[in-house]
Amino acid sequence: MVASQTAMLVPSVPVTASPSRTVGPSSVPGGVHDNRMMTRPDMTSGATAAGGGGVVNRLRPRRSCLAVPGSSARFLEKAQGLPADEVFLDLEDACAPLVKDSARHATVDALSNGDWGGKTRAVRVNDWTTHWTYQDVITVVEGAGASLDCVMLPKVAGAAQIQALDLLLTQIEKAMGFEVGRIGIEAQIESAEGLVNVEAIAASSPRLETIIFGPADFMASIGMRSLVVGEQPPGYPADAYHYILMRILVAARSQHLQPIDGPYLQVRNAEGFRAAARRAAALGFDGKWVLHPDQIAAANEIFSPSQEDYDHAELILDAYDWHTSAEGGARGAAMLGDEMIDEASRKMALVVAGKGRAAGMARTTSFQPPG
Repeated sequence: MVASQTAMLVPSVPVTASPSRTVGPSSVPGGVHDNRMMTRPDMTSGATAAGGGGVVNRLRPRRSCLAVPGSSARFLEKAQGLPADEVFLDLEDACAPLVKDSARHATVDALSNGDWGGKTRAVRVNDWTTHWTYQDVITVVEGAGASLDCVMLPKVAGAAQIQALDLLLTQIEKAMGFEVGRIGIEAQIESAEGLVNVEAIAASSPRLETIIFGPADFMASIGMRSLVVGEQPPGYPADAYHYILMRILVAARSQHLQPIDGPYLQVRNAEGFRAAARRAAALGFDGKWVLHPDQIAAANEIFSPSQEDYDHAELILDAYDWHTSAEGGARGAAMLGDEMIDEASRKMALVVAGKGRAAGMARTTSFQPPG
């Protein structure tokens, strides 16, 4: 199930001001303590609610994001039973031009009638430089909007492309009587132009949930001398992807979005996949694309905290809450065993605890106030 990528131009769509956002008590991404929320009155003209005050949670577990060709009935059925956090049905590179129309309808049927078991359900449409995009969005959202969580837009080169998709989604939602603004957007960065504009892209719409690195087309865009997608190019002793990943990571976190690493195409190279996933996870990415069922377990493991780290994070949160209370002496800094903890410790622990809770982890320790 390989989903590759190619380069893109900006459509002629005016860029509007960055929307305001409503965020939880603290903007820690990926967490259960601090989920990113958007209230409907805060949405921009491209996603303005017709009325009411519903709240949309834009943070979802995305440790493993499984690519599934929208043209394959066998893969569409099999994916429903796999333990990926997110499944995206691909109408872009995984579908040949001759089957794109039939793939749209197969995707609608799979979303509407399949049992996805609580997974995040997304569809990757074709990019705006093609003649397929508008019909992808209209067919899928009109046909299965109630069963769709996100639309993934590939080859994003500028904020205007996200805003154009936002406007089209709003038109469909209003016409169909759907809740306006509920469907999220995932943006894929696959070119030098997209990376230069990634900060503006991240701030382009309150529907936006993720910024995704698309390595194959990006490597072609910058002329990287390698044919192995996701691997380091020969002759360069450092990490060739570090700047790219950090740029995406910082842009995403600045807008409380989830950064997602792209695919590793050598699906039989388990250690190569693990090495690439560990690199992204260490930087702070929330998850990675998987192209084969064998990659799912590794992604779920690597993008979850270890049991030891999860327990320790929960202990820090409990200890800090107790020590800052009147009962605990209202202290801003205290000791947890041999470790000093303070407000900065709490913020770091929120990230790890949030990822553990999102992964369904259970604590094996409990905090005992000092006697």
